[in-house]
Amino acid sequence: MVLVLLGGVLVSLIYGSWPALRTFGFTSFLTTEAWNPVTEKFGALAPVYGTIVTSIIAMAIGIPISLGIATFLTEFCPMWLRRPIGIAIELLAGIPSIIYGIWGLFVFAPFLQRNVQPFFIELFHGVPVLNNLFAGPPYGIGIFTAGLVLAIMVLPFITAITRDVYLTVPPVLKEAAYGIGCTSREVVRKVVLPYSRVGVIGGVMLGLGRALGETMAVTFVIGNAHRITPSLFAPGTTISASIANEFTEAEGELYTSSLIALGLILFIITFIVLAAARYMLMRIERRVG
Repeated sequence: MVLVLLGGVLVSLIYGSWPALRTFGFTSFLTTEAWNPVTEKFGALAPVYGTIVTSIIAMAIGIPISLGIATFLTEFCPMWLRRPIGIAIELLAGIPSIIYGIWGLFVFAPFLQRNVQPFFIELFHGVPVLNNLFAGPPYGIGIFTAGLVLAIMVLPFITAITRDVYLTVPPVLKEAAYGIGCTSREVVRKVVLPYSRVGVIGGVMLGLGRALGETMAVTFVIGNAHRITPSLFAPGTTISASIANEFTEAEGELYTSSLIALGLILFIITFIVLAAARYMLMRIERRVG
């Protein structure tokens, strides 16, 4: 039944996006930046770029912090403090995404605009490559802000799964490592992480899936501009945000079909990411066993 439902979703996306793909061609649609409902010229490059970049930012920030929190909770945190921190992390996962979006727009984005973005603009001024990535003006909203909000949103998922996986490590393995003189850091690096790597990667993939498909929080803070700029501080858009913003206003078969085609591309991106993760896990298991 699950396979039938998955196949039905894929067939529906292909059927709904066929007019746009037939008109523009899949390759041309994927590599075109223009998005103009008036002239009926549509391209998916800007939303795809925004989706990938915001997800990379979110994972680059969220993964180290999540693994650090999970390691602290299981190996270094005092027993009386573990439960309150664990409950707080789980409560973060239960906050609706629209709340993150409202907070990001009215609290987080103004803070970044006043304090963070001007600092990075000044810091990297004149530095090759980095001066383009962190170029002004400081809007507050933009791709960088969306990536930070996504990092906060994926953090509780990765942390909770990683913590639970760490707890499955047999105590005898850690005790043996301590017995031969390993430090706590060496136990984490050489015993806990190798034993639980499959579960950790699964948690990371779950967080990445959340980052790729997040809609409302990103819609509030990314700026919703169908263009590609080298600066991370500039407004942009993602596939989910574009669909959420424009689907109710889409008029005409080609406009609606183009939005459905964006959904098909997001489906393909998610499938590729999960397939790559599965292949990586198979390689790890084969190398170890």
